[in-house]
Amino acid sequence: MSLCVLGAKTLMIAASTFTLTWTHSVQKTIWEERWRVEPGGLRIVDARVEGSGAGMEAGEGATFDGRFWSWKPNVPLLPEVLLRRSDAVPQGWTLCAAGECRAIADKAETADVVALKPCASK
Repeated sequence: MSLCVLGAKTLMIAASTFTLTWTHSVQKTIWEERWRVEPGGLRIVDARVEGSGAGMEAGEGATFDGRFWSWKPNVPLLPEVLLRRSDAVPQGWTLCAAGECRAIADKAETADVVALKPCASK
């Protein structure tokens, strides 16, 4: 499986899993999600957040390791995940897959929305 990142340019990443990390615009704490690329869409595997507040409470059954609250979100398979570029978070998101991390939907991105989705099979 491959992940397609669609913004000003299309990027194909040969990976079946990826991690998406960002800093919350108000709380300034880290939020991280691990995702799996499946034939019909993207499935969140687990999530973790440094703290709570401003709409970023840990999910049901979360455990705390001294720094992060971690849990397994109960979310159905999604056909795509949309990330909106924001001046409040100029660094955007960090997407890590296949041993490499890159900034996406950051201040350098010219598209307002970046879509993550499985690449169409050929």
